Amino acid sequence: MSDLEQEPLLGINTPSQPFARDSTHGETSIHRAVEEDVIPETATYGRNLGWSGSYILIISRVIGSGIFATPGSITSSVGSIGLSLVLWVVGAILSACSLAISLEYGCMLPRSGGDKVYLEFTYQHPRFLASTLVAAQAVILGFTASNCIVFGRYVLFALAVEEREWLEKGLAVLLLTAITVIHGVSVPAGIKIQNFLGWIKVLLIICMALSGLYVVVFRPDNSFGETPGFGVFRWQELWKDSVWSWGVVSTALFKVFYSYAGLANVNNVLNEVKDPVRTLKSVGPVALITSCILYLLINVAYFVVVPLSEIKGSRELIAGLFFERVFGSGFGRTVLPFAIAISAAGNVMVVTFALARVNQEIARQGFLPYATLLSSSKPFGDVYAFILDVEGYPGQFLALATAIGILLLRVRRPELKRPFKAWLPAVWLRILVCVALILAPFSKPAGGKGDVSFWHATYAVVGIALILTSVLYWYLWFVLLPKWRGYHYEEEVALLEDGTSITKLVRHKKE
Repeated sequence: MSDLEQEPLLGINTPSQPFARDSTHGETSIHRAVEEDVIPETATYGRNLGWSGSYILIISRVIGSGIFATPGSITSSVGSIGLSLVLWVVGAILSACSLAISLEYGCMLPRSGGDKVYLEFTYQHPRFLASTLVAAQAVILGFTASNCIVFGRYVLFALAVEEREWLEKGLAVLLLTAITVIHGVSVPAGIKIQNFLGWIKVLLIICMALSGLYVVVFRPDNSFGETPGFGVFRWQELWKDSVWSWGVVSTALFKVFYSYAGLANVNNVLNEVKDPVRTLKSVGPVALITSCILYLLINVAYFVVVPLSEIKGSRELIAGLFFERVFGSGFGRTVLPFAIAISAAGNVMVVTFALARVNQEIARQGFLPYATLLSSSKPFGDVYAFILDVEGYPGQFLALATAIGILLLRVRRPELKRPFKAWLPAVWLRILVCVALILAPFSKPAGGKGDVSFWHATYAVVGIALILTSVLYWYLWFVLLPKWRGYHYEEEVALLEDGTSITKLVRHKKE
């Protein structure tokens, strides 16, 4: 790697601004061109995130409801403990490939916005198409719905209230409203709260793993109910009833990826990170290793405490069953499920914090004519599994585009500084996996049924429909209407009162 590629773009004491100053005239000149994305930019409210805050921003995003809700669904789909554990390890390896790509992009283009910035920089033509696709993904499929659902479900479980759809949705809306108010009123206060909740959930998983080990080793009288113990890890038992169909494995992988989603969360808020390049290069890998170890430990705890048949039928309440078996129907069914609900709430907090910055960057770009408030209603049934699949599928297209984009930029723009370079085989592996996951839903699963009660590839059709609708929207607003009415768009940069630079799309008649 050359010295030019290794040189950090922003040091600890290096100031960065959202706009440049013209040294000749002593005036501020604002730059919002795509090519300026290589220059670091500081948020108008400063850089409030250090290394520990960035770590919690990632780990709280990664450890959300997934590990407390998806293992039951994954095991039910693939049939065996061994294949389930293999998928968690494979998910970590593939997530590392994805993380490497995000690190190269983030160190090369150290600005808030994540994939929006990267895809706009890489695919500048057709104009505004990349922005439209990312905007649709961020606005319509923001990763908060599933965690809000788990929050409501575990609160009702802890209160011994019969599951009712309207109660779950009411609690979900209440949670999201409260978090929005907190982050809207005070950014530092929101960061402190989400940091506290982040450490709580890490300690919760460690305690769950240790308590599972304690029950198996030190409770031979089975006073907390029958426990399978470590006998489930005998070779023959480990792989019993495995389902190797790629259609089934792919949907299970989507759920594993969901549990690892968020490793690039800091990329969305780099304008607020102190020493962003150095922080980015270390905080992501540490968070990945932490989450992988914790996930394997908690899965082992589930399998040695809860019988496999109950795990397969647990849906999203596997952690609730675990607590009930370990601590009894009093403390285990009431107090600890509340802890999981708090964990899900912490995840919603960091997702809201990070995605708000992505949406802000989309708004600053100025190409959306109006904001649309979208809500999700329960599709047929199997709401949690369906949401996870729908969230994950369109994301594979964007992930494929970013992975290919890394290769394109290395050829087209070799002069760009790259403080971090992704390992080439990791990039190619990521590309192959994305292609395989895009095609997988159309492979008929064993028995003709997936993890939902309706057609197994419904989520793929919905995801593709979203992408096609986004392309149609782009074509209508930026190609067809300008051509029909005889105008074109010009980007004009303005500076708001708080110092934030924005882009306005202004129509100009063609001469």
